[in-house]
Amino acid sequence: MKYMLLIYGDESAAANATPEQLQAQGEAYEKFTQSIIASGNFLDGDPFEPTASATTVSVRGGNAETRQGPVEQTKLQLSAYYRVEADSPEHAVEMASRIPGALYGFIEVRPVWNFD
Repeated sequence: MKYMLLIYGDESAAANATPEQLQAQGEAYEKFTQSIIASGNFLDGDPFEPTASATTVSVRGGNAETRQGPVEQTKLQLSAYYRVEADSPEHAVEMASRIPGALYGFIEVRPVWNFD
């Protein structure tokens, strides 16, 4: 089964990180990414641009409405994702627990519908 591992963190804290902290975080993510590539579980994954670059779209009364920013302003922001193949929900949670962002934010594990 496929799962999305959605990484939530604090954009303002990340913006204030030192170059050394950013390098250490990048190395930790690279180590995790390489581990799930090697295991064959990795399907896709990328970081997102900051939430300020988001555009929210809705259609009301047949008219498209847009506004700048994410759907909801929250303390934590959706910052990146991994799409993985897991043997079970528990396996997906185990992978999520190894994502570096779990140390200071949250990882949401969501099953992905399979239309095959």
